[in-house]
Formats: sequence, structure tokens, C-alpha cells
Amino acid sequence: MPVNLVPPDPAGLHPVAGLELGCARAGIRKAGRRDLLVVRLAAGARAAGVFTRNRFCAAPVRVCREHLDAAGGRVRALVINTGNANAGTGEHGLADARQTCEALAGLLGVSGREVLPFSTGVILEHLPMDRLLAGLAPAIEDLAPSHWAGAAEAIMTTDTVPKASSRRIEIDGHTVTVTGISKGAGMIRPNMATMLGFVATDAEVPQSLLQAWVREAADQSFNRITVDGDTSTNDSFVLIATGAGGLRIDAADSGAARALRAAIFEVARELAQAIVRDGEGATKFISVQVERAGTDEEAAAVAYAIAHSPLVKTAFFASDPNLGRILAAIGYAGIEDLDVDALDLHLDDVHVATAGGRHPDYREEDGQRVMSQAEITVRVSLNRGTAATTVWTCDLSHDYVSINADYRS
Repeated sequence: MPVNLVPPDPAGLHPVAGLELGCARAGIRKAGRRDLLVVRLAAGARAAGVFTRNRFCAAPVRVCREHLDAAGGRVRALVINTGNANAGTGEHGLADARQTCEALAGLLGVSGREVLPFSTGVILEHLPMDRLLAGLAPAIEDLAPSHWAGAAEAIMTTDTVPKASSRRIEIDGHTVTVTGISKGAGMIRPNMATMLGFVATDAEVPQSLLQAWVREAADQSFNRITVDGDTSTNDSFVLIATGAGGLRIDAADSGAARALRAAIFEVARELAQAIVRDGEGATKFISVQVERAGTDEEAAAVAYAIAHSPLVKTAFFASDPNLGRILAAIGYAGIEDLDVDALDLHLDDVHVATAGGRHPDYREEDGQRVMSQAEITVRVSLNRGTAATTVWTCDLSHDYVSINADYRS
């Protein structure tokens, strides 16, 4: 069961002017489930994206990058399939991704270079192109501005709950909407994760600013989560500005830009945290806060050392306050001149360690109390500077092994 995460209320997912979504049951891997999503965008819409850093990146990732570059960010449609990652498929996979774009473009009356393809699922298998192409027309027939909840379901793989977030705010007399969906539950690691994320606004935003915002939003959200330390081949996070609303952003330092940026970042962060809350087999949602580090890089290194540690994560699953595992992870994080006598470790409100050892007031039952909670904060003060960061992770349970052992069945 996911940790304090429920399916989104469709009524709370605000339509974005200039954007429609439609789903189909194409049977790409399993019959009877939504597994194909088409997003149609108004003329003038722009998009920017960040993608996996895995060198074995999937064919749709390569094609997405090509199309964004070729069209200068102008996009008219997205097509997303689940059940098959189209990764590890060589030139055949590239041809399939391009054929998908051209087929959808022909049905919508746009250029193939204005279509962005996305895939997620099993690696090293070719797309069932006959079923995928046959599903495009039904997905187009289903297009509607309100179909965000169905879209969130259609991009799921091992997720147990659809993930969506929405904001509607007033900026300079305009009602502005930001709505997004994401998927991901396992093979999650920063830079980025086995995830897809799509966030859209009806504001008009310059391409240069859109690209800056998508990178900054990723760094504060999807690049701050980890489930199991694996980096996928298909990670994609796309920010879309349809320009179909009344607000136009001209300068990054304007009050309107700051307000819109904040709303986009809030939605991205909520989507990223939902991925961790629905981590495969997760029973605990854990925030790892590192403060008073010498640099941002130091803070991140310590946070990820803790969040990636199987020993730490299994201790959280067992509600076992074996907190020396956290100290060990801090110690191997790679800070050569770290003064362990200077750091402090807290588990929520419990002061666990100080001056290089156990805090004199720490009691095992206090650690047990916190470890038994569904949501836990680990706070590390390195006491060597002013840098800080937060990483979100989950525990590692028996179900994680079962889910991944049975993934292809």
C-alpha cells in the first residue's frame, strides 16, 4: 500500500487551456488496461524537457531530444505508451519511435517533428507496433481537456496509485492553471528515475525560460527522490506552456514569473514525492535533511548515502532503531575531512547522536517510537557550513523483491 497517498480526485485536476488528453486500451502488454495516451496541444504551445543520463537511453528519449531541438520547442502532441520501454532495441527501436510520431502526426494534421514520443515498461523488447498504431485513433476519439485522471492511470506501470497534482492561481488579474501527472514506483534514482512526468500551464512562457524552469524544477523535485538507487533508460520530465490562457511571461525576474515558477515547482515536488510514497513495497516515507554542510555537493552526498543504503532502508522497514547504520552511511559519503565529532543526528524530535557518539539523553524507546511512524524525518547537521538539501526516500521491504522478481510475468 502507498504511504499516505490516495488516487487524485478528477474534479480537483483543473483543465489547462490549449491541452486535451485521450487514452486507449491498446493491449501493448496486458489486455484491458489503459496503456496508450495521446496529448494534443494548441498551435503555439512550447515544451522543454530533461531526460535520463543513462547512456543506454531508450529510443523515444533520443527522438524526443531530436524533435525538441529541430522544432525549437514547438510541440503539437505527445504520445505515451506503457508496458514496453522501447529501450535496448537499436535502430529498430528508433524507427518504431519515429513511425509512431509520423502516424500520430498524420492523424492530427501536424508535422512529425512536432510530436514527442515516450515509452515505459520492459526493456529489450520491440514495441508491438500493430497494436500501438491501432490504438492511436481510439485515443484521439477520447481527447478532452478534463481527462487528467485517466491520463495519470494510463501511464502507470508498477504504480499502485495514479499520480496527479494541480494548482489554479491568480496572477496579474489572470486565472492561471498548472496541472501535471507522473508515474514511477521502482528503479528510482536521481538523474532521474524510471519515471515520466508532465506538467503543463496555460501561460505563455519564452522557450529559454521554460528550459531553465524545467531543469530547476527537476533539481528540486524528481532529482531529489530515490527508491532503490537504480537509474532507468527512459526518464523524462517535460514542462509545457500552451500559451492559450491570458497570462504572458516576459521576464524571469517579474512578480508574475516568480508566482508561476513557484506553482510549477509545487506541482513537480508533489508529483515527485508521490512516486516515493508509492515506491514498490514501501511502508515508510522518509525525508532526509542535511544541513550546515560545507557545500551543496556535500549535503547531497550525505543525503543520498543515507537514502540509498539498503541497511538503513531495511532497518526503517523493520522499525528497528539500529541507527548506527545512518552514522556509517554518513561516514562513507565521501567527505574526506569530515569531523564526525562535530555532527548531530536527529530522528524527528529525538536527538540521537552528538560529539561523535550516542547523545546522553537518547533512549532506545524514543527511537522505536519514531521508527514505527509512517512518515519519518532524518536530520543531519554537519556543522561545517551553510549548505543544505532534502532528499525523499522510502524503506525497502519484502514486497520490493517480490514485485521486481515477478515484473515480467
